[in-house]
Amino acid sequence: MSPALIARLARRRGIDLIALTDHNSALNVPAFAECVRREGLSALFGMEACCAEEVHVLCLFSEVDAALDFGSFLASHLPAYPYDSESFGNQAVMDAGENVLELPTMYFNAALDLGFDELCARAADRGALVVPAHIDRPMFGALAQLGFLPDGPFAAVEALRPLPLGAARDYTVIRGSDAHYPEHVACRPFGLELAPGWRKADGTVDLRYVAEALAAGRVSLSGPA
Repeated sequence: MSPALIARLARRRGIDLIALTDHNSALNVPAFAECVRREGLSALFGMEACCAEEVHVLCLFSEVDAALDFGSFLASHLPAYPYDSESFGNQAVMDAGENVLELPTMYFNAALDLGFDELCARAADRGALVVPAHIDRPMFGALAQLGFLPDGPFAAVEALRPLPLGAARDYTVIRGSDAHYPEHVACRPFGLELAPGWRKADGTVDLRYVAEALAAGRVSLSGPA
């Protein structure tokens, strides 16, 4: 899925605010920023990081440079596994015109050498919104990998289905598409009531407004499943 295709599909499917979170990498964020501007959308930029315990964590920024900087930090904590393109297909860095800029040889889908607590703390220290991803999945979710959801600097937690009572602690629950194929883009949207001013004059998102809305629970999970 190219950044341009994701942005086009999000606009067609009525999404106003979308995040790009490749596994342990933000290399496609610059192109995505250009593509969402072209489509008249707003975006957050980040990655779906995989800690040493193999829990996936969304780390979301409002600025491209901040996401790239954190992506470089994560790359320094990845094992040096070569990428197997014959098994997994091309791992491509794209531009906004859907041209391939690079085919990285590092395997980005590996687990970092950072534990869950340290990963979340490092992301929060750099100004990210930290959201444990799909906590109810049987693989790569906090409930399965850790046995419970620990305390953390979480803006929210993401779940695919209604959670058992108490599973999310007191954290706001959101959902997301976790899209790996075009047909899944925007398949699980959620509503977020943002105060006026959340979008800056240059089109970027003021992350404080997003954090405040999530903390206040101004979320609607209604919509297509």
